[in-house]
Amino acid sequence: MTDGSGLEDTYGATLDRIKAQGGHRSRLGTTALMWICHSGRQLGAEELCHALAVEIESMDYNSDDAPLIQTVLSCCQGLVVVDKEGSTVRLIHCTLREYLVNHRSLFQSPHSKIAETCLTCLNSQQVMALTDSRDQSSQRLPFLEYSALYWGAHIKNHLTDVGKELALKLFSRYECHMSIRPLLENMPNRIYNLRRSFVGFRNFTGLHFASIFGLVEIAKALTMMDCVDINGVDETGATSLLWAAMNGHEAVVELLLGREDINPDKPDNSGRTPISWAADNGHETVVKLLLGREDINPVKRDAFKRTPISWAAKNGHEVVVKLLLGREGINPDSPDNSGRTPISWAADNGHETVVKLLLGREGVNPNKRDDFKRTPISWAALSGHEAVVKLLLEREDVNPDMPDYICQAPLSLAAQCGYEAVVKLLLERKGVNPDRPNDCDQTAILLAAGNGHGAVVELLLEREDVSPDKPDYCGRTPIFLAAKNGHEVVVKLLLGREDVNPNKPDNYGRTPIFWAARNGHGAVVILLLGREGVNPDRPDNRGQANIVGYREWAW
Repeated sequence: MTDGSGLEDTYGATLDRIKAQGGHRSRLGTTALMWICHSGRQLGAEELCHALAVEIESMDYNSDDAPLIQTVLSCCQGLVVVDKEGSTVRLIHCTLREYLVNHRSLFQSPHSKIAETCLTCLNSQQVMALTDSRDQSSQRLPFLEYSALYWGAHIKNHLTDVGKELALKLFSRYECHMSIRPLLENMPNRIYNLRRSFVGFRNFTGLHFASIFGLVEIAKALTMMDCVDINGVDETGATSLLWAAMNGHEAVVELLLGREDINPDKPDNSGRTPISWAADNGHETVVKLLLGREDINPVKRDAFKRTPISWAAKNGHEVVVKLLLGREGINPDSPDNSGRTPISWAADNGHETVVKLLLGREGVNPNKRDDFKRTPISWAALSGHEAVVKLLLEREDVNPDMPDYICQAPLSLAAQCGYEAVVKLLLERKGVNPDRPNDCDQTAILLAAGNGHGAVVELLLEREDVSPDKPDYCGRTPIFLAAKNGHEVVVKLLLGREDVNPNKPDNYGRTPIFWAARNGHGAVVILLLGREGVNPDRPDNRGQANIVGYREWAW
C-alpha cells in the first residue's frame, strides 16, 4: 500500500461488502465514507458520530442516537481508521479518496447532503436553546462548530431547494445564534481581533453570512424581504457589501450594487470601505465593479490613513494598482499615519512590478521619508529584496545613502541582515559611503561581523574605504563582536588583516578573547591565541574579571 497501485479492485470489492451489509449498517458505512471524503477539514471521531446521528429536516437532534465510533469503523469494513494522536478519522490510504471522488455514482450530491445535515443541526431545538457558552456547545454538541464553519462552503458547491429552505429558516431567527461566534472568530482576513470586537453578535444577519460565502441565490432571496436592511452593519461596522467585497464574491457584489438604496462606500469601524478591502485582497473584478460607481471615493482614508491603492501596493496586487491608477483623482504618493506611501509598502514587501508601476507615475517621490525617516530603498534593503533595490538604483534621482532615524543607511541595514546581493548592489553605486556610522557609531562591517555574516564582511573588506577596526560608542570593534558571539569564520577573516587589532579592549577594558572565553566559544579562542601578541590574561578596567577565571569555559 506504499503507492496504492493495484488497489482499485480491492476498494471496489470492499465497497460491495459495505453495501452487502444491508439496512442501517450499509447506510452508516456509506455515509461515513461520504463525510470523510468530502468534509472541509479532518473530522474528529466524536464529530463524525454526531453528524451521522442527524436526520435531515428534523427539528430534534438527539445526541444519544450517535453511533459508537467502533460501530462506524466496523460498518466501513476497514476503509476508515482513527488516528490515535489527534483522535481524528481518516481514510486508510490517500488513493482511496481519489477512488471515491472519481466514482461519483457512489455518493449522490455529497455537498448538498452535508450542507443540509449541518443546517438541520443549526436549526434544531437543541442548538437554538443553547446559551452563548463555548464549553456548553462543545461538550453537548461536538458537531456544532463544523456546522457553523462549513455549511456555507458546502451549500455553495451545490444548492438544493431543501438547502435553501433550511438556510432561510436559520436566518429567520439568526439573531444571537450560537453558530455566529465560531464563524467570525475563524474569519482569516480581518485585521483586528473579532473576539474582542464582538460582544453580542446582535447585528450580524443572514445577508452578512450569505455575503461572506458568496451565496448569491440566498442573498437574492434575502434582499427581496422587506425586513432586511441592505445597508445594515454588524458590530464591526461591516455591511453585507463590505463582506462580499472583502471575500471577492463578485456575483453578490453585483447583486447588492443593483439596489438603488445601497451605500457602496460605507466604512466599517476602522474606516475601511468595500473598495479598500477588495483592493487589499486583490479582488480585481470587484474593484472594477466598485470603480464603475460614481458614488465611490477611491481615495478615502481609513483609520490608518491608508487609501485602497496603499493596501493594494502593500500586497503586490499589480492589476488592482493599475485599475486604481486609471481612476482620476488618485494620489499615488499619499502617506499613511506613519508617513509610508504606496511605493514604500511595495518596496518593503518586494513587489517589483508594483514599484515599477509607481515609479512610472508623476508625483511619486522615490526618496520620500516616512516617520522612521526611511525611504523605499531603505525598506527594500532591510527586507533583502534585491530586484527592488536594483530597480530603485536605476533611477538617478534615488538617494542610495539616505540615513534613517538612527542614522542607519540602506547599506548598513542590508549588511546587518546579511543580504549579500543587496550589499553588493549598493557598494557598486556612487554616493554610497560604506563606512558611514549610525548614531551608535556602528558601521556596516561592524553590524555584519556582530551577526556573523561572513560573505558580507568579505565584500566590505575588499573596499579600501572601509575601516575594519573602527569601534562603536562602547569601544567594540568588528572582531570584538564577532568573537563575543562566536562567529568563527568572521574572526578568521578579520585576523587576516594587518590593520585589525585583536587585543583592542572596549570601554570597560575587555578584549575579544575575554568575551570569546567567557561565552564558551572555544574555536574562536584557539583562533585568537594563534595570533601573535594576543594577551589571554588581560584584566578589565576594574581588575576583577581575569580571563584565567573563564579559561575552562572555552575548553
